[in-house]
Amino acid sequence: MTYQENCTLPNELTDLLIEQGFDYLPELIRILVNAAMQVERQKHLGVDPYERSPERQGYANGFKPKTLKTRLGEITFDVPQVRDGSFYPDALEKGLRSERALTLALAEMYVQGVSTRRVKTIVEQLCGTSISSSRVSRAAAQLDETLEAWRNRPLDMIHYLYLDARYEKVRMDGQIRDAAILIASGVVPDGKRQILGVSISLGEQEVHWRTFLQNLVKRGLCGVQLIISDAHVGLKAARQAVFGGIPWQRCQYHLQQNVQAYVPRKAMQREVAQDLRNIFHAPDLVTAQTWLNEMVKKYQSQTPRLADWLENNVPEGLIVFSFPLSHRRRIRTVNMLERISQEVKRRTRVVRIFPNEASCLRLISAILMEISEVWQTGRVYLSFEGIKGLSE
Repeated sequence: MTYQENCTLPNELTDLLIEQGFDYLPELIRILVNAAMQVERQKHLGVDPYERSPERQGYANGFKPKTLKTRLGEITFDVPQVRDGSFYPDALEKGLRSERALTLALAEMYVQGVSTRRVKTIVEQLCGTSISSSRVSRAAAQLDETLEAWRNRPLDMIHYLYLDARYEKVRMDGQIRDAAILIASGVVPDGKRQILGVSISLGEQEVHWRTFLQNLVKRGLCGVQLIISDAHVGLKAARQAVFGGIPWQRCQYHLQQNVQAYVPRKAMQREVAQDLRNIFHAPDLVTAQTWLNEMVKKYQSQTPRLADWLENNVPEGLIVFSFPLSHRRRIRTVNMLERISQEVKRRTRVVRIFPNEASCLRLISAILMEISEVWQTGRVYLSFEGIKGLSE
């Protein structure tokens, strides 16, 4: 049998490949891609080198080095240039598509709460190439435009408005500080939930909450029938300034937590908690107020400080009795936001300390946007059918 030599590679390249084996592959790829790009440029210009022709579409303008990370390591290519900048070789464009796919995958891993160190390990195992933490952060930054649009989208009628805050450690001005993440969610007339807004600030002072609430109104928030939150001083003042006259339900869960600070003996804690729980589960407002008065009298003699606190604070948690019975269980606390906070914490704890406010807001916005979209396609949270006033 006669051997037919049909290899189209130049003899010097085949000799080097035979001599060096796989070690020569990166250089071979560089030579082949460079040659392919030069052919592409000639086709783009419509003429051969140094040819004079009226069909010429432009002029060659040398080469520009570009280093890309490939499965064979870093390779520096000589990218052909055209004077008017109208040319870019498809040979590299196809490589950039996979680069963009990797970037999107990095951003998705970041949003899912995978640490940058873990992302680097995964990429090295799958792609055989290393990646820096800064590149993971740059990949995540590509989400900013979408997240900014979501945070500033127009709002409409909201019947129930939930407000709460959580804290994340963020590096600010060279110091690690606890930054407040302000979150608002609500129930719309069709009975489904939405995340309405999120903001990051230095704390929960009135000025921060007021700016946050005013922004919600500016975006079109209206029709609020009830606000549910804890009794933080800054939030309370901002709520009264922006939503004065709208009923406020103090979170019953937070009341249960707050009352323990006024119980003088540990042995009394369970009894006090049960008495307060009975009030919150009363069948109607009159019964709840009656049981509250009895509870105040019960503790007046032995713990007057506790009795005074109960008398002045618990009524703020009974506003829910003025609303439909079928809604009370879900509007008496901010537990809906507490569960969101737990999901955010699950994703952010791998980061531990955010390098800046922008990275913190980016990740939390992405998580909340994802949750809100699930809510919109999920089941109805509360039904407003047949409920006069609210349904209208």
